[in-house]
Order: sequence, then C-alpha cells, then structure tokens
Amino acid sequence: MTKDEILLANREYLFPAVFHYFREPLVVARAKDQYVWDADGNQYLDFFGGIVTVSVGHCNEPVNAQVHRQMDTLQHVSTLFANEPQAALAKKIAQITPGGKLTKSFFTNSGTEANETAILTARCYTGNTEIVALRHSYHGRSAAGMALTGQGAWRLGPPEAGVVHAHNAYCYRCPFGLTYPDCEVRCAEDMEELIRSSTSGSVAAFIGEPIQGVGGFITPPKEYFPIIEKIVRGHGGIFISDEVQTGWGRTGGKWFGIEHWGVTPDIMTGAKGLANGSPIGLTVARPEVADSVKGLTISTFGGNPVTATAAKAVIDFIEDHDLMANCAETGAYLRGRLEELKEKHEIIGDVRGMGLLQAVELVEDRASKKPATAQTAMALEAARENRLLIGKGGMYGNALRISPPMNVGRGDVDQFIELFDKSLAAYGAVAGRTA
Repeated sequence: MTKDEILLANREYLFPAVFHYFREPLVVARAKDQYVWDADGNQYLDFFGGIVTVSVGHCNEPVNAQVHRQMDTLQHVSTLFANEPQAALAKKIAQITPGGKLTKSFFTNSGTEANETAILTARCYTGNTEIVALRHSYHGRSAAGMALTGQGAWRLGPPEAGVVHAHNAYCYRCPFGLTYPDCEVRCAEDMEELIRSSTSGSVAAFIGEPIQGVGGFITPPKEYFPIIEKIVRGHGGIFISDEVQTGWGRTGGKWFGIEHWGVTPDIMTGAKGLANGSPIGLTVARPEVADSVKGLTISTFGGNPVTATAAKAVIDFIEDHDLMANCAETGAYLRGRLEELKEKHEIIGDVRGMGLLQAVELVEDRASKKPATAQTAMALEAARENRLLIGKGGMYGNALRISPPMNVGRGDVDQFIELFDKSLAAYGAVAGRTA
C-alpha cells in the first residue's frame, strides 16, 4: 500500500476514536534500535519508544532471534496447556520482584487486562469491593480501567460505583497550594479523610502508578507512598502498583518503580516494555493473594509461548547489558541536559521523572503556570519536522514525555537535546517568550 492508501484505509476502516498525534498522521514503515523511518524514507530519532514500550531498541536482534526460533517450535496453545516459555517467564519474574515476595503470575495481553485482573484479585482476597485510585492517573481502556482512570478525557462512559479518586502528589500544581517539604505531604495524609468520607470505610485496594504515565510523568516525593500504604492497610485494603510504564528497570537502578519509595506491594501489574512490543499483560501477586482467586479462569492468549519467550529474552537482555544502571546514569545525564534547556526556554515550567522516564511541562507563564496546551501541540509538530519523536500527556495536554529505549547512550541524548532545543525554539515567539 502507498502512504495515501494507508491513510485512506485508516479513515475508512478504523474507529475514528483511534487518534494520531499529528495533523497529518505519521506513517511508520520500519524501525531499528533507536530510529524509525516513515513511508517517505525519513529517519527519526525515537525518544518515546511506542509509549514506553520499546525497552531494548526496535527489532532487537538477540530478542528477535529467540522469538523466531519459538515461532518455528510452538506458537500457541492457550492457558489450558502448560508450556516451558510461560513457566520460565513466571519463574524469572518471581526472582526479581521486590523482596522476592510476589511469586504468582497471571498473564494476559495488555496493561488494561492486567489491571482488571488485579482489581478482581484484590476483591477476592479482602472481601471488600471499593477501590481507591488517584487523580491524573491512567489504568486502561476497558470499562473498569476507565473508571480507575483519573482524567476525564480518557473516561468515555459514566463513573463506576465503588471507585474513588484520591489526591495525587502533583507538587508542581499542588491542589492545596502548598510547597514541598513544608506541606508535610498533605496530599497523602488526605487519604484518611477520603476513605472515611467517600467509602464505606473498608476498601479492597489502592492502585497507583509510581510515576503517572499519561498524567505527564508526575513523580511523588519519597514520603508519599509509604503514607498511602499505611492508611490503606489500616482500612483493610492492599497495595497495587501499576508498573506498566515504570517497570523493568526504566526508572534506574531497580527493577520496579515502587521500589524507589521502599514499599512492597501486594500486587503489581506490567505490560508494554516487558516484551519490547509484543502484546503482553502481567499481574503478579503474593501467593496468599493469588490463591484467593477461586474457581476457573482462562486467558486464550495470555502466556502465549512466543510472547513469553520475547519477555524472558527482554529481561535477560536488561540483565546482561546492565540496563538498569544505564537508565540511572544516562537518565541522570538526560535530566541534567533538560534542566539546562529549562534555563534557556521560559516556556518550560517543570522538569520531572526518574531514569529514562522524563518529562517537561510547558507553561505560558511561569508565574501563573497557565498550561501551554496549544504550544505543546506545536512543539510536537516541530519535533516531527526536526525528525524527533516524543510523547505528549498531562491533564492539560501540556507535558512532553521522553522515554527512549533503555540502551541509548549519552551521544543519543546529545542528539535528542539538539533536536528538542531546535523544536522549542521554533515557536518561542508564539509562547510570548524568546528561546
């Protein structure tokens, strides 16, 4: 198909709700390592990685070699039959979870399904039904996933009973008008009043992303989750960490994002970067929690031998190449370069994130912090013109998300900064500031 035929087919045969970032959709033809090429042959530096999914580079050769071998051996059997790839992956995951305490896995096809499974499991284990989620969060596109999500733009139906939303730790836009650390983490302490006033007082679980992905990589202070955990457990609930975007070493130095806060969850969910682009969902829990799910269940494609092989190969690649350390070191270098850009471009109001999960929030004016929503869309277009791919997010659509493959180096960061700087400068006058 030609590029025009592809775009025409998209318009005629896909749900119109399937949106694209750019005014003219970008047709991607192929990819390798940290680069992608469009249908016209233009090369782009990919610093978004398919929404934090390409963890070890596009078309990673060692990973794909194992996938190819598995496809020629056993491609599908469903969870009705045991198979080595699924068993090997589950065993490996059990070895790297926080404290080695989460050892029972259930595999599905996406983060949405993983979170659905986590909520079901929490309700089975506690006997309670109500769930506490966070404002600005994103947990999937199913009915329950959207109910958990704390952003109106991603909730396409009516609210679901039994889900309440607590204050997230959005320090740059504190809902209480306070400043950390003098605030004494009021947003976390408010959890007690929320549960007492907006639930029956007994909850099944709290679910939260250590760093909110679609929310614009909002990163809480170190005290936030320990306070939340204590309050939730005091009301009968368990702790679910949504690691769909923060898992597998991306935050630097640790396998999972929640480990940076010193909290050991009862359930974790994963997807995206676990299989480097192959569709996968993971719900992993403490044995006694997993054992509470009684009766029969099945996942036709969950634990698929090919996908499980890809996921195990990705984990091995991360270990063999010490990518957790690279995320910490190269991520720190990236953060420093972004802070330099903040000094240069007044439109950057905030820089935040961890490891190779970083974001900049754009504002029209630093004093008022008015979201620069239109300018952010323009910056995304300018980045495309400069052959750079980055992401967008935030409640106000004014956060630019940066999540390259975890095996990029300083040279890639320098190339990114050059292109990003140029992209921000392209519309500085429109923002009312000079670059």
